Amino acid sequence: MFVTSIISAIADCHSDPGKLSAEQAHRVMQTHLECSVDLCRARRRARQVLVEAKLMVLDQRAG
Repeated sequence: MFVTSIISAIADCHSDPGKLSAEQAHRVMQTHLECSVDLCRARRRARQVLVEAKLMVLDQRAG
């Protein structure tokens, strides 16, 4: 049941999936490849997790 709720949370652009591991965040980024972080809460959270884990470096021009 727990896995199902995580999958549901990361599939929805309109809800914040909450705490993610780096692996989950990577999966979210792949799932929401076409989404903008300005519009997709899941991708925004995943980006935050990856940046905080120093697994992603944002371009200085990114907001």
